[in-house]
Amino acid sequence: MSRTLSRAQSRKKRRLYIIGLGMLALAASTALVLNAFEDNIVFFFSPSDLQAKPVEEGRTFRLGGLVEEGSVQRMDGLTISFRVTDMANVIPVTYTGVVPDLFREGQGVVAQGQLKSGVFVAREVLAKHDETYMPPEVAEALKRAEHWREDTAKSVAQ
Repeated sequence: MSRTLSRAQSRKKRRLYIIGLGMLALAASTALVLNAFEDNIVFFFSPSDLQAKPVEEGRTFRLGGLVEEGSVQRMDGLTISFRVTDMANVIPVTYTGVVPDLFREGQGVVAQGQLKSGVFVAREVLAKHDETYMPPEVAEALKRAEHWREDTAKSVAQ
């Protein structure tokens, strides 16, 4: 009987050991996957989000909002500067490249780049693609900042 008992305890210990190793392997693989994705994950922020919780310089993220009226300035060559607003806060942006055809003041925009000395330096600028569309992230940021109006999307389209 003691032999049967020791075999049962031995099998139980082996099972626990295998389960423990499996959980350890799962945790290690999850950590590796998350670490690999960390460089590819691009976060979205509105100007109000950046005022509330600044992002460290050099970190790539997306900035979304509306192109502030009267803020677009064409610089030399392909460089353009403008301000992105969520109707509560404003972030200055510079971009070198060809802006989308639908890019203009008062329109929804999402720019991807980095913050440098208080200016968002965009590598990519995306504009809305039809008269009723506003990027979901921009609409959500406007709602969070309590500046969303049902006519916002319509007025942005004009």
